[in-house]
Amino acid sequence: MKSFFHLFKLSYDEVFGRKGTLGIVNLGITAMLIAVSMIIESMTIEVAFFKINFAFLAIAAIGMLMGPTVGFFAGGLCDVVGFLVHPSQGFLPVYVLIACLQGLIYGLVLYRKCGYDNKTEREKGVMLFVRLVIARLLDVAIINLLLNTGANLYYGFIPAASYSAAVSARLIKNLLELAADIPLLAVIMPVVLMVYNRIANKYEKNRIEGL
Repeated sequence: MKSFFHLFKLSYDEVFGRKGTLGIVNLGITAMLIAVSMIIESMTIEVAFFKINFAFLAIAAIGMLMGPTVGFFAGGLCDVVGFLVHPSQGFLPVYVLIACLQGLIYGLVLYRKCGYDNKTEREKGVMLFVRLVIARLLDVAIINLLLNTGANLYYGFIPAASYSAAVSARLIKNLLELAADIPLLAVIMPVVLMVYNRIANKYEKNRIEGL
């Protein structure tokens, strides 16, 4: 349990507790990924009771690199900024909280779980893939199907008589999307992690040499 809560402190330290310039770099990377999320969100396709987009990739990257604390607030910030950039219906804080929870899920499942031990590169790759699948399944089940559908029903965006149809449509849509989501995660996230590790190692080396 102690190690679980320690993850939140480590995540906070990624941006606010790092010595030297790495904290600033991490803040910049987080801001860049939020911007990427907004760009992807602008290409959303809305169909019936659901919408299709891949903005979760940027949130997954933030959670993986920066952890659950940063992922939580970045998820919410993405929702707020997304509303300001593309206002549609009224602003509802519950959707911000749901977006925060999405970032939290990726942070808890992916942060410091791969690449920080003595396993072989192949073992690390397999572990990362398994965790990516778990994270995406939790995102789909908890965020997309349970919370978003429930919130849409509560606020009247889904007629009560159409709730079962909405759940069925979302379920079918998300199952079909998983065929694209998981390969995208499997290809993009290892590259993101590799590039970030190189950047972090470079700044850490420069910091040590500068002492």
